Amino acid sequence: MALEENLERLSQLRSSSMEDGEREELAGFLGSKYSHAVAAAAEIVGEQQLDTFRPLLVRAFHRMMDEPIKNDPGCRAKAAIAQALHELDADETALYLAGVQHTQMEPVWGGTQDTAMDLRTACGRGLVRMLHPDSLIYLADLLADPELPVRIGAAQSIAYHGTIHGLPMLRLKVLSGDPEVEVTAECLVAMMKISPEASLGFVAGLLRSEDPGMAESAALALGESRAEDAFEILRDWRNEAGSRGMDDVALVALAMLRSDKALEYLLELVAMEPGPTARSVIQAFSVQRHDPSVRAQVEAAAHRQDIDLKSTIDEVFYT
Repeated sequence: MALEENLERLSQLRSSSMEDGEREELAGFLGSKYSHAVAAAAEIVGEQQLDTFRPLLVRAFHRMMDEPIKNDPGCRAKAAIAQALHELDADETALYLAGVQHTQMEPVWGGTQDTAMDLRTACGRGLVRMLHPDSLIYLADLLADPELPVRIGAAQSIAYHGTIHGLPMLRLKVLSGDPEVEVTAECLVAMMKISPEASLGFVAGLLRSEDPGMAESAALALGESRAEDAFEILRDWRNEAGSRGMDDVALVALAMLRSDKALEYLLELVAMEPGPTARSVIQAFSVQRHDPSVRAQVEAAAHRQDIDLKSTIDEVFYT
């Protein structure tokens, strides 16, 4: 069967009830010579929680690790297998340890490119899920990985680990810096998820960083944390943020808090502030655009005689 036909059949199996015959088909696809078919089959196993396929996943992984560029170009199959095993809560130490350290440099125009980024990320997450005692050591390596998506995934996996033991490496990463602001932002979010109490002061202090990207990352991390004490910090910072051209960032961060205090404060701005500010606040509510209660309260606050805010309401809540 050609690759195109394999993929079409796998698309059908994805929505099937997985009777015995279909399970046999799926098992056959995990042994396919086509790595794209193996990847699609592994995704189905993970999505449908087919735990009995674990040995077949492991066997397919090791087959793909033999001459990996030839057997799994793009490293898609190995990454999909590792992700499926993670979703199955599989205790596959040897596989995760092999994958978290694997690089796969493949030829591209002008040089080579590492295609194993998703694999390293998935295996790091797998080590965390199985509570491997050295998981944070491997995540520290991934936090210094040359590839941006791996560093971001490492910060997310440290947050998933969820223990305060991950805070020092996240703090060090923020203080030492990263070429990409996305990594710093993810580290700050992870810190607030792990321990808002231990991280609040550190993250709040970064609001006054001379680096606008750092200040914005800190504000959004505070907003995403929904920490009760973050409201006063962000409200007070908004005055300074405006002078730095970051008022919109402050408003979005406040809206992200989703607290009663933040909602009351923002609604008052909609009802009382001049048009440009009121419109900016309404636009900040886009993070809650699917909440009918918030929408109704914003519409009520925006019902003013002095300015027409209807077009902004429609843009944010009805488009």
